[in-house]
Amino acid sequence: MIDWKKLGWKLLFPHIAILILLTPISVAFLVLSLVYFDSTNILAILSYLLSFYVLLAICFRMPKIIKFLKGLKRNNKYLSKYFSDVNLRINISLYGSLVWNTAFAIFQLFLGVSQHSLWFYSMFAYYVILAVMRFFLVRHTRAYKPAEERNIELKKYRFCGWLLLVMNLALSVIITIVSLGGKEIKYHMITTIAIAAYTFFTFTFAIINIVRYKKYNSPVYSAAKMISLIAASVSMFTLETAMLTVFGGAETESFSKWMLPLTGAAVMVFAITIAIYMIVNSFKQLKKITPND
Repeated sequence: MIDWKKLGWKLLFPHIAILILLTPISVAFLVLSLVYFDSTNILAILSYLLSFYVLLAICFRMPKIIKFLKGLKRNNKYLSKYFSDVNLRINISLYGSLVWNTAFAIFQLFLGVSQHSLWFYSMFAYYVILAVMRFFLVRHTRAYKPAEERNIELKKYRFCGWLLLVMNLALSVIITIVSLGGKEIKYHMITTIAIAAYTFFTFTFAIINIVRYKKYNSPVYSAAKMISLIAASVSMFTLETAMLTVFGGAETESFSKWMLPLTGAAVMVFAITIAIYMIVNSFKQLKKITPND
């Protein structure tokens, strides 16, 4: 006789190895269904059910997962070192962002070559400059602890502000051309999904990290997190462009004509405002430290 209670328990709380195996399968299956199948297709319906089941199982296991991660953080010497050493965390964050920015820049270059689009080439240049700034900052964080050489930090902070200002002024021209010039930007649905994942991930962590690292009173840390926030904002504009391309139609054409310029202008004003704030704030702080500088 089937023990339904035991079976239901095993379904709701599958072995962790099964859950780890099913998670990437369900994600891949769902993406393929969204791209290639109609919503009424039996394979699409199965992908929705599998994704819902995996998500439900993860939610039920969340308390144990959190408990396991806390124990791992406490008992693993490498994780203990990571969470106790803020300079190590910022270095890993900068290196990770540097690699991720470089990879995304290459991705934009690939799209530029394949689509013959000025927009993708401009985005490639944008992310390359972001990667250069992060490399510039990580050289400092490798050598000094937070606020150890505040004078040097403020000068690097100011330099990043100037570089951001020039970069965003140049990019604003490109966005104006793309938004108002009627140039079509083509995205595949898989590309759009990848951009969406990247955007929401970077935007969420950019906001969290600005709050988290504010207490260290380090201009270099602040510059690194400001750069992350600006990159996330530009990614948001890219995501909007991609979504309007993939999911829009003739009925959204008039909406795109005024929405894209407004969003692009908002992103640029935001980025330029941050750049000016960094420059002005660094001058004020440097005056307090060295009045004759």
